[in-house]
Amino acid sequence: MDRRSSLAVMFGKKQTAKKTTASAPPLLSSLAPYTGAWDMATAKHLLGRTMYGPTYAEIKQAADDGLANTIAKLFTKREETTEPVYFDFENDPDVDKYKTWVHTPPPRNIQGLNGARNRSNGAWLYGLMLNGGVSIREKMVLFWHNHFVVGQVARNQYEYWYMNTFRENATGNFKTITEAMTIDPAMLVYLNGRQNRRQAPNENYARELLELFTIGKGDIAGPGDYTTFTEGDVVEIARALTGWIIDNDTTNGVGSKYDQNRHDLNDKQLSHRFGDRVIKNSGDQEYKEVIDIIFEQDEVARFISRRLHIWFVGSNIDLFVEAEIIEPMAAMIRDNNYEIQPALEALLSSEYFYEESIRGCMVSHPIDHMLKMIRTLDFKLPTDTIEDQYNGWLSLARLAAAQEMVIFDHPSVAGWKAFYQAPQYYDVWINSVSLPIREALVERLINGFNFRGTRYEFDLLTTISELENPSDPYALIGDLAKVFFPYPIAQNQLEYLTDFLIQGNQYYVWSLEYNDYLADPTNNGKREAVLGKLENMVEAMLKMPEFYLI
Repeated sequence: MDRRSSLAVMFGKKQTAKKTTASAPPLLSSLAPYTGAWDMATAKHLLGRTMYGPTYAEIKQAADDGLANTIAKLFTKREETTEPVYFDFENDPDVDKYKTWVHTPPPRNIQGLNGARNRSNGAWLYGLMLNGGVSIREKMVLFWHNHFVVGQVARNQYEYWYMNTFRENATGNFKTITEAMTIDPAMLVYLNGRQNRRQAPNENYARELLELFTIGKGDIAGPGDYTTFTEGDVVEIARALTGWIIDNDTTNGVGSKYDQNRHDLNDKQLSHRFGDRVIKNSGDQEYKEVIDIIFEQDEVARFISRRLHIWFVGSNIDLFVEAEIIEPMAAMIRDNNYEIQPALEALLSSEYFYEESIRGCMVSHPIDHMLKMIRTLDFKLPTDTIEDQYNGWLSLARLAAAQEMVIFDHPSVAGWKAFYQAPQYYDVWINSVSLPIREALVERLINGFNFRGTRYEFDLLTTISELENPSDPYALIGDLAKVFFPYPIAQNQLEYLTDFLIQGNQYYVWSLEYNDYLADPTNNGKREAVLGKLENMVEAMLKMPEFYLI
């Protein structure tokens, strides 16, 4: 049973059309450049995997631009010009309302300050995702956050600077990011690095550095030997990483410092998995030597290539994918000194990425699913004031939280289960609890709602006005399907959705009513008659199993 069929069964719906989304790719595809047809479908596939909620106009522009130009646009480095500000708090003696707090240590004993900073940072992150445009950056930021997992820490500045590292290095150097994370203040708190000292080494970060962040845990080869590293390596690397603590006087985003009195000055002996290397004391540079040694292992490049594949392409990594996709990607990463962009560009430009079996093989995660609705259908979030803007973004964060996806609150240090837990992978997003929540979210967005005295709702009439021929029911639904679904819908599905617009009348009735509305758009009766049918049809589309797939 393919993923679409599985979802249809869970939805309690009959199979109205058979669409194969088998996970195993054809045996002829590779990382060779894609030379097939470039159209709305292929452009939608690329943008749907690399940005949040591509609109019809963005997909059409990408189709016009071509693959190479669209890839170039996705990877164009964007400078961030904003920082989170206070939007609902004015009791910080050092920072005025509407000003950023990220450069100022939090004063002690100010009631509500930490909560205000949490809301500010969380809302701001959703604003960046919502307004990210045709850029891969925001999806890469979330990728790194799910890779180098950090939960909420006591000081909100640490969370900001941690995410800022990913934003500045989104498609940059894996080794550089690993170095930054090793002494990052949020990571030092989350995985107990600040407690790691020569008198009592703490192995938490050393273990995850190897098992989850860089080389992965291989098959067991013997007692305490995992093929890629040993238990002894964890102990010795923990010793090499001793001495790093939080710098509470720093406000420039570093936030950590080296304390020689806490550092183990003795030699550290690694196992045969690392060539029996000995790490000599090198003070505040020793952590870089640790990472140098780890990154000398070929498996590191394979490990990150698999993670990128699972994030952007699919969870099926069989022997063919290992040989023809993962291994060439890993070689490219190593040849480019662990720069991620060349390999990622090659993957997204490859004939493999555009195989039919790859399209629609992933269930969209809650943030992706929600922002696809918000951006594609021009859901109106208020922008008149900073309070309105931030409250709108904050409402998105809360909606995602209801679907079990919370930034800075992963289920474990391994990240969200959808990206590592076999054999379910992305299917874990849809279950008896989450499915009713997703469907209720569709209804809530379609009907609109009030939040803090402001109305939130779709602007469906504006959305369809940008399509090629919205007065034609088939053309209207077909164009929306190009945006919503990973592949064309079947004729019987088209007829089913058309009935929401014509409601048992002749096919041309929608055209008459819609054109009548266009001729008199201020007539509320004509507007509501058209809008009501349109809302029912769009709601039906958003509840179809196809909409859950990317």
